Amino acid sequence: MADMKAFRDAVTKWATGGPDGPARDLAEGLGVRTAVLVEGLSDLAAVEALAARRGRDLAADGVCVMPMGGAMSVARYAGLLGPPGLGLRLTGLCDEGERGFYERGLTRAQAPLQDVYVCAADLEDELIRALGTVGVEEIISAEGDLRAWQTFQRQPAQHGRPRHQQARRFLGTKKGRKIRYGRLLVEALAPDRTPPPLDRLLTSL
Repeated sequence: MADMKAFRDAVTKWATGGPDGPARDLAEGLGVRTAVLVEGLSDLAAVEALAARRGRDLAADGVCVMPMGGAMSVARYAGLLGPPGLGLRLTGLCDEGERGFYERGLTRAQAPLQDVYVCAADLEDELIRALGTVGVEEIISAEGDLRAWQTFQRQPAQHGRPRHQQARRFLGTKKGRKIRYGRLLVEALAPDRTPPPLDRLLTSL
């Protein structure tokens, strides 16, 4: 049975020059109505983890969280998924530094800009601030990464840096770590500590 991952894969192939037919067929078969444009897989993991915590089945609601492999791809994906292409409602989550890519991409696709939710630095920074560095270190320890974290902190480049900035950098130092911790940090949040951009995004879906 086709699922939302199959739709994401079909859209990715379409975006890189493949045929549009599989994505169109899956969109219709799955009842996709909304595409959430995010930069990467760690954002996907965080959004899906929060949805699960709140008892939401995004696929059943016709929502596809679409990682694009970077904000510079927004115009391409917005054109394929938005009014010029499949006609889906577009929304998104992005870093402050990538806001311009989203604004230009959605404007070109004739999609509303107010449906994009912006993180002050990036989503990892928002999550670390919400949990606090003590909470993040507890998760790092529970995951068996404490020694790697302590070694990282001793690197000359980390001397004098605020601990939350160290934690944010640490999450990106090993392939797959940011994705894994994107889910773990969300799962550890108190219900009233969800970062506002992430909270508003899910509420809007």
